[in-house]
Amino acid sequence: MTQYLWERPDWTNFRWKNENILLALGECRMLQGKLLSRVADLGFTLENQAQIEILTEETLKTALIEGENLNAQLVRSSVARKLGLPSAGLRVDHYIDGLVSILLDATKNHEEPLTQKRLFGWHASLFPTGYSGMHKIRVGKWRGDMPMRVVSGPIGRENIHFEAPPSDRISSEIGRFFEWWKTSRGNVEGLLRAAIAQFWFVTIHPFEDGNGRIARSLTDMALAQDDRQSIRYYSLSSQIMAERDVYYNVLERCQKGNGDITDWFSWFLGCFSRAIKSSEVMLATVLNKASFWKSHSDVSLTERQRKVINRLLDAGKGGFAGGLTTRKYVSLAKVSRATAFREIDHLIKLGIIKQNPGKGRSASYELNWEKLGIE
Repeated sequence: MTQYLWERPDWTNFRWKNENILLALGECRMLQGKLLSRVADLGFTLENQAQIEILTEETLKTALIEGENLNAQLVRSSVARKLGLPSAGLRVDHYIDGLVSILLDATKNHEEPLTQKRLFGWHASLFPTGYSGMHKIRVGKWRGDMPMRVVSGPIGRENIHFEAPPSDRISSEIGRFFEWWKTSRGNVEGLLRAAIAQFWFVTIHPFEDGNGRIARSLTDMALAQDDRQSIRYYSLSSQIMAERDVYYNVLERCQKGNGDITDWFSWFLGCFSRAIKSSEVMLATVLNKASFWKSHSDVSLTERQRKVINRLLDAGKGGFAGGLTTRKYVSLAKVSRATAFREIDHLIKLGIIKQNPGKGRSASYELNWEKLGIE
């Protein structure tokens, strides 16, 4: 009969082999430092844009891991609204708003104590109607007496992947977790602490539903405490979603193990590294804009020219369909054709834009990406 880790009397005395994770931990710190140095010079506007991109992705993917496919436009609108920024004015989805609120609270208020009341508040935000799908659940309360199992397969031939501790142990288990959360900060390496927090909480599985989403929010909170950043510039949930099968497999293997969570650490650190590398793709537009305006801070440009350049930067390399034409410049900048010709010519002379192949009425222009050093 399978023995789960939590059935061992010393189950929270986690062990690991340092020699197996030191290289991965070093790479994580190197990539983390590189990313933070790149975003250090983002202005207020670009910082908000970066936050919208990452938080939208994080919300979409942490829900998708649980099989929930959210509307991307509604998520983006909710994120903007929660950040106090202009939103698309779309209808309010209370579930999406609740999930966004949790993710923001975990990072923006990472210095606030972690308490039972706070976790219950997060849980209530996840399930504003009191239902998970069509099933009524205990909201803002620990789960009831029914066994909590993770199963797959048809009825009668279920494959039990995991069974959580019985409900009468939840209060004491969560109490130990809270105590560790307080005492481990500064005493356990920050990335490893974030990994332990996720593994420990999801093993307790204290709620009827939403445990994975809350565990990932706790991970974000631990990471924010580690790097002292209230804004996340990478989406761990997005990477977990990309590696979901491996995530569940290593989780199950370690939950049925003997307390050695080296495999969990190895996977977590690798996932963290890949999440940071992926963030450079997600934030390419924001980082390119920051790089461009930093290197052109002393160039005299009109507000019209700045507006057009930002549109080209937002579109990305080859993303502005048909290129920039005089007609499009007139429309974007609200100027006469003569002014458009003059301002385009000025940008060409500065080396900011270049003419695409083709002349006459078909002439079009593109940012001089290579010369600007923008990928």
